[in-house]
Amino acid sequence: MKNINSSKKELSPEQGEELLRALKARFEKNMSRHKGLEWAKVQAKLEANAEKLWSLNEMERTGGEPDVVGSDKKTGEYIFYDCSAESPNGRRSVCYDRKALESRKEHKPKNSAVDMAAVIGIELLSEEQYRELQKLGNFDTKTSSWIKTPSDIRELGGALFADYRYGNVFVYHNGAESYYAARAFRGSLKV
Repeated sequence: MKNINSSKKELSPEQGEELLRALKARFEKNMSRHKGLEWAKVQAKLEANAEKLWSLNEMERTGGEPDVVGSDKKTGEYIFYDCSAESPNGRRSVCYDRKALESRKEHKPKNSAVDMAAVIGIELLSEEQYRELQKLGNFDTKTSSWIKTPSDIRELGGALFADYRYGNVFVYHNGAESYYAARAFRGSLKV
């Protein structure tokens, strides 16, 4: 994909069309993820919101393979999650948040999950959302993903991550400053 002017958070018409084609193809290939939803309505929402389209492009560009997983009945917004089989490759080897990044004295990762999500304009999946994602398929069978960590755990220096092994979702803890080549984060976006 072409470079994007991240300060503007807008795609060129060509980039927008390319992204919409990719999202439509994924939507049609994985209808079980969004039963009862129509692509034309999703596309209309996307076309009306350039900044959210930019965020979805960033999710795509970093390997997240975003797809619609439902809709918010109260707001009418469509909910996208990163649906790549393994944790998004372009977001791996990051610690949990800025505080964890700053606490490392040496061998610092290049970024943190919370900071990257903020730049992209998405939220880390919560434990509940991660478990909902796993009902749509088997994700993170060889990798793991940081998930939103409750403040009481984070205040003690920890952070949560999850994966899928042995037919089950496992939620674990690590020091928030840790990072691994096989751990990234998955995000959600409402449009």
